[in-house]
Amino acid sequence: MTDTLPRTETAVLDHWINGAPWAGASERTGQVFNPALGTVQKEVRFASREDVGEAVDAASAAWLQWRDASIAKRQGVLFAFRELLNARKEELAEILTAEHGKVLSDARGEIARGMEVVEFACGLGHLTKGAYSENVSTGIDVYTLRQPLGVVGIISPFNFPAMVPLWFFSIALAAGNAVVLKPSEKDPTAANWLAGLLTEAGLPDGVFNVVHGDKEAVDALLEHPDVRAISFVGSTPIAKYVYETATSHGKRVQALGGAKNHMLVLPDADLDLAADAAVNAGFGSAGERCMAISVVLAVDTVADAFVAKVAERMAGLKVGDGTRGCDMGPLITGQHRDKVTSYLDVADADGASVVVDGRDVEIDGDENGFWLGPTLIDNVPTTSTVYTDEIFGPVLSVVRVEGYEEGLGIINSSRYGNGTAIFTNDGGAARRFQREATVGMIGINVPIPVPVAYHSFGGWKASLFGDAKAYGPHGFEFFTAEKAITSRWLDPSHGGINLGFPQHD
Repeated sequence: MTDTLPRTETAVLDHWINGAPWAGASERTGQVFNPALGTVQKEVRFASREDVGEAVDAASAAWLQWRDASIAKRQGVLFAFRELLNARKEELAEILTAEHGKVLSDARGEIARGMEVVEFACGLGHLTKGAYSENVSTGIDVYTLRQPLGVVGIISPFNFPAMVPLWFFSIALAAGNAVVLKPSEKDPTAANWLAGLLTEAGLPDGVFNVVHGDKEAVDALLEHPDVRAISFVGSTPIAKYVYETATSHGKRVQALGGAKNHMLVLPDADLDLAADAAVNAGFGSAGERCMAISVVLAVDTVADAFVAKVAERMAGLKVGDGTRGCDMGPLITGQHRDKVTSYLDVADADGASVVVDGRDVEIDGDENGFWLGPTLIDNVPTTSTVYTDEIFGPVLSVVRVEGYEEGLGIINSSRYGNGTAIFTNDGGAARRFQREATVGMIGINVPIPVPVAYHSFGGWKASLFGDAKAYGPHGFEFFTAEKAITSRWLDPSHGGINLGFPQHD
């Protein structure tokens, strides 16, 4: 099944500028599919450079008002937005399922993790405080302020069309910036829905804008002289491109890239817990998440038992339409499904064993959907592209290792460093692992170690370009600039001014 089926609907999704839908000047559009049906459900407008310029101009004009709004005013808007989002989250979950394909429970989880950051951003009064040093020299004080940057651009991925924008724009808005969001063209409706909710919450028109499109829109944001910073999540090659292009145009950049996350299972691990974790972390959201476990490093002595337990659990997974109570939905497009499926042929050619073939799964859904069931591949060589590539689908690879040292060596030799996990009941091994693994986010008997909102999210090596991670303390630092002020105030004893009562000689 290809992605060029005839349209079943003619609705067109506009951009969102100055608090309302806006068609723009460009006549280019893209198709938005329902992955569970394999049909086009709407079109989305693709912005030209001029359209992006209109959005940036609107944001620039609105920013002056928002920058000068009191902390109490900004908090009030964010609190109101949080309440509206909480009340209408089922509506947003249905949008995510219809356009991304993830099951409703995954969609609800995505929204919940995004709301955590909204709630964190509501505490901006504490988070934007500066520092003060009195009398650093005689009569001289030094203090710092954190002030908003101006207009910031956000480029978000298809796999989390609500959560990732919420991670970034909640902090950006709280800090006093204006935002231009470019969501994925594959599932763009959530961005407009969130924009409407922000307007309803009282955000001034123009402070939050959405432009849709492809590389033309992305490049326009990266190169626009009035955009001060760029936040991005996507594949490593594109993250590197975004970082290099935007920094060459003088912008601050946080670009979160791809991953190949490993889970090391030691002989003393609870294998039932580890098997449950591998299934949940490998196949949730059809494996289309940068924190998915895609490689299990199983120590030889327990590898057979572990693989059997995982396969047993996979047999009970229900794959199908996300609105039907299934455990896993389709992949985002037919093209992506075909790319992921191709790795099964590679596995055979490279001498690995396909234990569970997702191409054979029984589907509870339309036969035209972009389906691939959970797939388990054992004895994967680390030289195979099944191991080295970020497959970004429901494919779990098992690499057998002799012990802790070999497993750690494989993890640390990976070019990625997003997340990793160890399953063990040995506290000493866990402590060594958290110190020695060259990865940004570590799980100990936790397969997907996404930090809570008051810490920060981000990896190492080719998984992060730029110094700033997402949300948490890093988020507020990224979206603000520090200003240091050195001051001296002369008191009356200086002799230049007498504030006392006038006297006659």
